[in-house]
Amino acid sequence: MIEILTAAELAQARETGALVADILQTLKRRSAPGVNLLDIDSWARTMIIEDGAMSCYVDYEPSFGRGAFGHYICTSVNDAVLHGLPRDYLLADGDLLTLDLAVSKGGVAADSAISFIVGDSRPPESVALIAATERALDAGIAAARPGAQIGDISAAIGSILSEAGYPVNTLFGGHGIGSTMHQDPHIPNTGRPGRGYRLRPGLLLALEPWVMADTAELVTDADGWTLRSATGCRTAHSEHTIAITEDGAEIITLPRQAHG
Repeated sequence: MIEILTAAELAQARETGALVADILQTLKRRSAPGVNLLDIDSWARTMIIEDGAMSCYVDYEPSFGRGAFGHYICTSVNDAVLHGLPRDYLLADGDLLTLDLAVSKGGVAADSAISFIVGDSRPPESVALIAATERALDAGIAAARPGAQIGDISAAIGSILSEAGYPVNTLFGGHGIGSTMHQDPHIPNTGRPGRGYRLRPGLLLALEPWVMADTAELVTDADGWTLRSATGCRTAHSEHTIAITEDGAEIITLPRQAHG
């Protein structure tokens, strides 16, 4: 299913997106050495509920998972890159942490992810990984405009990741979003321009370049959810939800102060 949102729905999407971004930035500030991943999940739950919103993850039960996710945010550390199930783990200085959050409010969902280094350490490999996904995300957003096609976004993202020297996995990528978290079209993180669904104003997309330092192969944890690099290398993931407008793409998962 591909949804085209009305003006009223896009207004709600902006509100939901700002909430997602605000929660992620608050959690980033709180994610210090010694903080437990379960505390991060609890803080996310409190902020979502206090704002009258709903988690898209608690009851999320896709075919590739093991039962319902049962938590409010994905917390992926170091070699974990996607669907990191919150667990009893204390963050350490230098950990590379990815927080991925999807929330629904007023019937419209928004989805975003940030990767950052915990504490004061700045391992060069981790800095480079994060920077590559952020550049790729910027390139994908720049390619998203009315009349462009999904392949144009995928090619823009993939060219940045490949030029940085990272293998690209196409099993998981970006996606349409609207009344539900995951919708068509699928947006691979590499592809050929001029292919796929043609973008229209009112379309909401979640773009999410992610990479692993030296492999494109994923392995699944015993928890049935957390996806890690097959080699144990570090990973990074950056994501924004964007709305296609008459003029291009509008990032809706920006903190409220950024909108000001």
